[in-house]
Amino acid sequence: MKKSVLVGLSGGVDSAMTAKLLIDQGFDVTGVTMSIWDGSIALDTATKSGCFGPGEKDDLEAAARVCAELGIPHHIIRLQDQYRDNVLSYFCDTYISGQTPNPCLVCNQRLKFGFLPAKARELGLRFDYFATGHYARISFNSPSGRYELRSALDSTKDQSYFLAYLQQEQLANLIFPLGDKTKEEVKALARKLGFEELAAQAESQDFFESDDYSILFADGTFREGEIVDFQGKVLGTHKGLIFYTIGQRRNLGIPGQSEPYYVIRIDAAANRLVVGPQRLLYGISCIVGSMNWLSIPEPQQEFSATAKIRLQHTAAPCLVRRLDTNNWQVDFDEPQLSITPGQGIVFYQDDLVLAGGIIQPEKMKDKT
Repeated sequence: MKKSVLVGLSGGVDSAMTAKLLIDQGFDVTGVTMSIWDGSIALDTATKSGCFGPGEKDDLEAAARVCAELGIPHHIIRLQDQYRDNVLSYFCDTYISGQTPNPCLVCNQRLKFGFLPAKARELGLRFDYFATGHYARISFNSPSGRYELRSALDSTKDQSYFLAYLQQEQLANLIFPLGDKTKEEVKALARKLGFEELAAQAESQDFFESDDYSILFADGTFREGEIVDFQGKVLGTHKGLIFYTIGQRRNLGIPGQSEPYYVIRIDAAANRLVVGPQRLLYGISCIVGSMNWLSIPEPQQEFSATAKIRLQHTAAPCLVRRLDTNNWQVDFDEPQLSITPGQGIVFYQDDLVLAGGIIQPEKMKDKT
């Protein structure tokens, strides 16, 4: 009897070719797409590609066309409430606290690999595995009895950083057919099958279909405040802390400095933006909380690893040790640029994803 796979389809080339590869491998494939846009935000027209926005209608139609051409069923799962309660609320709360959120980490764990397959089962769909077009790999370690998440063979497309908050029970039934392929191989397959339009689509996709995040917040959530330098001198006025992130240089509105100034710290309690020269952006250590031990059990002693502090960051060598029940100290071998509170940090040993956590605002140490 054929094994069945539910494939999360976005309407793009990666998920479409994922479905095709699984069909060719003999699986009974069903496509499913989550709908998260509810029209409650004052955004009538998308200004850029994104997951959340009115452009979702086109994505749903594209996913349906893919399934029709592949000859497989397609279902739309409505998760507007779950997205609002888990992703949007997290995004806004994190910004309000003076930190910088990473909504993709939360969306992957709770929505794409959580509510989406769970809701599909509730609606009567039966499947043995769940698959997506993410560039990552899964293996099983027999001695430890744990499933392991590994980075993709194509390092330029690796998405393991965004998957570090998955759980063992999620990995157990996941398939990532693209983990051992390059993006060019996937596009070539799409062109061969006649999916020219998908192969030619632009790559970038953001969280929101607008650069104006302020419309996601309730009126009165943010207000103007002081921009100060690292010695406390007032240099100007910011338009609201949600418009800034650590390392930002543009649109600060503080001309006349002797050298370029960047956002060094966001002080939510005082509603202040602290700016300074780039050298103050380098940090040698940080505190990490909300750790999710994925491919290995929680270590009982300090260990060496490499860590990525954002998706495009090159994993840097570090020493990790426990501080208390909830927090870990990470000491890098060399200073790192723009260690940003609220962002995810993912730990690796070679291509193995050990764990993921959240950089905390307390006790940030700057190299001066």
